[in-house]
Amino acid sequence: MTKSTESYSDSIQRLRKAIDEADAIVIGAGAGLSTSAGFTYSGERFEKYFSDFGEKYGFEDMYTGGFYPYETPEEMWAYWSRYIFINRYMDAPKPVYENLFELVKDKDYFVITTNVDHCFQKAGFDKERLFYTQGDYGLFQCSEPCTPVTYDNEEMIRNMMEQQADMKIPSELIPKCPNCGKPLTMNLRSDDKFVEDEGWDRAAERYNEFLRTRTGKILFLELGVGYNTPTIIKVPFWQMTANNPDATYACVNFGEALYPEEIRDQAIGIDADIGKIIEEI
Repeated sequence: MTKSTESYSDSIQRLRKAIDEADAIVIGAGAGLSTSAGFTYSGERFEKYFSDFGEKYGFEDMYTGGFYPYETPEEMWAYWSRYIFINRYMDAPKPVYENLFELVKDKDYFVITTNVDHCFQKAGFDKERLFYTQGDYGLFQCSEPCTPVTYDNEEMIRNMMEQQADMKIPSELIPKCPNCGKPLTMNLRSDDKFVEDEGWDRAAERYNEFLRTRTGKILFLELGVGYNTPTIIKVPFWQMTANNPDATYACVNFGEALYPEEIRDQAIGIDADIGKIIEEI
């Protein structure tokens, strides 16, 4: 692995040129992109929305709160409904996704992301050009699961938000599977029970079709992808770049703008805040 030795301004110029000249752009997005947009899970934002939970249960960030062993489902859903509401149904504090859309909206693009906060679609990206591989905070599934079906949860989440008190929701609002009656849970990939529904399958096929049918100058634009699940975006982007001499791999990631030595001549690495880079371009 190596990192760029180019100057900051030279890297910006190369990335701008790669975007302008690309026949197609494949965007791979990870948590760092949403962090740049202001979706942070600790500090001021945690205190603003979860200071009561933090004081009662002793955790200091939203991520930890998601794993807390609440004694009752009423407590658990009070936490998760608030969590989903602010991280899925509220807009991100900064217009990073909107600025990214302005940058690529007239290009032939496709997005693959491990993010589950729906920010791409809210910013205007075409739903038919998005593949959310790890789920969506806006969907529930059966905890069993009894069927490969997901359920839109906005109305349920809003009801839980409006009616919760003392960090509990009313028992009658606990979500249950309409098919088997067992508890519903978030449609998030955490174990082998994750439901890949019909919409997920269609998105996967559209993504694979995009990769099969695009040739020429392809820009693989990786934004904020870490090393938790490198086989979903990072490693395939490296491999597809290596297999196409006309392709460019660009990694914008604060602290982790690395790429294999084998694609050095085709790679751009920018170690900086993603939102700032998008604004400059």
